[in-house]
Amino acid sequence: MDEKVTLVDTVKKEFADQLLTNIGEIVDPKKVDYVVSNHTEPDHSGGLPRIMHKIGESKPVYCSKMGLKNLPLYYREKLNYHPVDNGGTLNIGKRNLHFLETRMLHWPDSMFTYCPEDRILFSSDAFGQHYAGPERFDDEIGEAIMPHAKKYFANILMLYSHLILQLVQKVTEMNLDIHLICPDHGIMWRKEPMKIIQAYVDWSTQEPQKKAVVVYDTMWHSTQKMAESIVAGLIAEGIEARPMHLRSFHRSDIVTEVLDAGALLVGSPTLNNGLYPTVSDFLTYVKGLKPRKKLAAAFGSYGWSGEAVKLINQELEAMKMDIVDGGLKIQFAPDDQALKAAYELGQKIGRTLKQ
Repeated sequence: MDEKVTLVDTVKKEFADQLLTNIGEIVDPKKVDYVVSNHTEPDHSGGLPRIMHKIGESKPVYCSKMGLKNLPLYYREKLNYHPVDNGGTLNIGKRNLHFLETRMLHWPDSMFTYCPEDRILFSSDAFGQHYAGPERFDDEIGEAIMPHAKKYFANILMLYSHLILQLVQKVTEMNLDIHLICPDHGIMWRKEPMKIIQAYVDWSTQEPQKKAVVVYDTMWHSTQKMAESIVAGLIAEGIEARPMHLRSFHRSDIVTEVLDAGALLVGSPTLNNGLYPTVSDFLTYVKGLKPRKKLAAAFGSYGWSGEAVKLINQELEAMKMDIVDGGLKIQFAPDDQALKAAYELGQKIGRTLKQ
């Protein structure tokens, strides 16, 4: 609220009227002078045409130069787009808005908006969470928000870890005084804004912990029995082990555990000379997020041909993981000797992880 009333970002198309109602509790929406679009993804900009229709389609929409390319491809309405320079400033009265490009965090058009007078960083997708509750600020929810923030980072921003470290370094050099971080998802950070920034640094370094995630699916419980023995071997070596059945855990929850794990073991039965579909889905998903600094191994049961372990290894190699063992495959149901081999595989990964 200033001489030029400015709205920073909108919402999904379905919530545009709700946003207008909320704005109306503060000011007549028609008195909004400027709109800033930090990000063109539809969960941020889907309500833009409706909002502009209400406040006046001739009013300026400020966006990044990449945003100028993207927004007209989403919305065919002729809006009054104004691209801003990286480092550019918009005066709205007593306040100034500074724009900082954050390309590929997580889209090419992404940018931050910073208001030095109020010491607010409008951070778009960064520092957010997929959380919707009665709390609006970090001091209202406490530590319970951090698992949501970690899950958000792991599934959306992990693959841009190197860019995040560069961005944090750049913000540090700019010496921004940040008292409030307002992401477009989840709660806002006012008690400890530096806490979430430091968490992003820690998560971006992806330093491996003494922890292993054992991901698998199973057809007739044979691969499951192997997984259970592997987990027992890991625990025997003092390693935190998380067995995660792919039809019991959502892939986004599994990736959250993978983020700080030192080892990833993947198990699959062979189905029609290939991987079990859920395993193939998971490997495709996690490969796109580019986790780093992981030990890895494959295992699985089979009936006739047994290609699953080889196919898993190919995916792990493509992710540039350190494959500690060539893999363990057992025909049909594992006997005591096979389960011992699985246990020893867990021990081997555990010992390597401790080195």
